[in-house]
Amino acid sequence: MPPSPSSDNPSPGSGEASDDSASYDGAPINYLPPDALHNILLRLPLRDAVSCRAVSRTLRDSLSAPSFLSLLPTLRLLLLRHPRPTHGPSSPPSLHAFDPSTRRWLLLPLPFLPSQVTSFSPVSSSTSLLYLWLDPNPPSTKSLAVCNPLSQSYRLLPPLGSAWSRHGTVLAGPRGTLLVISELAVMCFSPLQNESQWMKHALSLPTKPRSPVLINETLFTLCDVGSAWRSQWKLFSCPLAGLGLGFGPRQGGWAPVERHMWGDVFEILKRPRLLPGSGGRRLLMIGGLRSSFAMDAPCSTVLILRLDLERMEWDEAGRMPPEMYRCFTGIGEIRDPLAGPGIVTVGNNKVKVFGGEGRVWFSGKRVRGKIAMWEEYEDGSTGGEWSWVEGIPGYNEGVYRGIVFDAGFTAMP
Repeated sequence: MPPSPSSDNPSPGSGEASDDSASYDGAPINYLPPDALHNILLRLPLRDAVSCRAVSRTLRDSLSAPSFLSLLPTLRLLLLRHPRPTHGPSSPPSLHAFDPSTRRWLLLPLPFLPSQVTSFSPVSSSTSLLYLWLDPNPPSTKSLAVCNPLSQSYRLLPPLGSAWSRHGTVLAGPRGTLLVISELAVMCFSPLQNESQWMKHALSLPTKPRSPVLINETLFTLCDVGSAWRSQWKLFSCPLAGLGLGFGPRQGGWAPVERHMWGDVFEILKRPRLLPGSGGRRLLMIGGLRSSFAMDAPCSTVLILRLDLERMEWDEAGRMPPEMYRCFTGIGEIRDPLAGPGIVTVGNNKVKVFGGEGRVWFSGKRVRGKIAMWEEYEDGSTGGEWSWVEGIPGYNEGVYRGIVFDAGFTAMP
């Protein structure tokens, strides 16, 4: 129990200023053994733990040690990419983030970025680490930076040519590895091997890779192996060791992922896109559901297909409700007699897709101030939950894009 107040302590109105910190120092929580206090604080979500640092000196000291903060579970967020990202004295660098667990929008400040940076764009993430393309002033080649927004620390990576920043897809790999994939080659940076240069390797794919993703140290991508008149999509995979970039003895390479029992699974989607599924065991393929197999057939909705990487079986994970899909298509709706009764098809129905890990978000030019979200059922059953995420702050026009980021203190740049 805390000691009783001493008669020597000044009383209110005695003319001496009271010390608020003294009242905190005498709080019962200060007499808990450190192990017991840490056991309690470890039960807090990361967001609540960081907020508690402002309550008292004891909590501030306990919740500021990196060794303790690294034990807290990460907070999964969706980070939005501004259509025209800029910042200056009147708009300090920051990112708008959505917390799906509370369905609230957060502002993630980035005051640690170099002052000469005029704009930036988040392109990839791993646990606690965020990767950004930085535009310097005066204009020159973009730089890649890795940072931890919560610890407000960053590090610039070795420079790359301007073509990579315009056309490359950035993927964060294991142990701090970073991949930048273009049409013909892949660049790899690994801090465990060489912190001063990138390693280059030819892709050896039949065509330009589309929406490559990395799942459990294996790359997956789609390639259009059709003709100029009709697309024909195929799925390819390659272990990181097969790229010859220092991930152990080289074995394997790019190979088509196909099974006879899959049938025409790649024919029913228009402009498909890959995203990682939940738990590192599933691969999602999202695209417009063709109303027919005609070459110029419009789409009736958005379909989410899911590949179980252990059983190598596809199933339908979700289908956007018609009333939600109509919000993306806007005016100019027509009825397609070949699609069946009640099916709405349109000519211009491009939908941007981003996310992964059990949640997928959708944006479009005609849907302003909100995005659609699909959440996978915890048991992995077909359907999922569809809802609107509204009230996007700071975005009045343009098409939204975003990446999933697990914010935390588990890794530092």
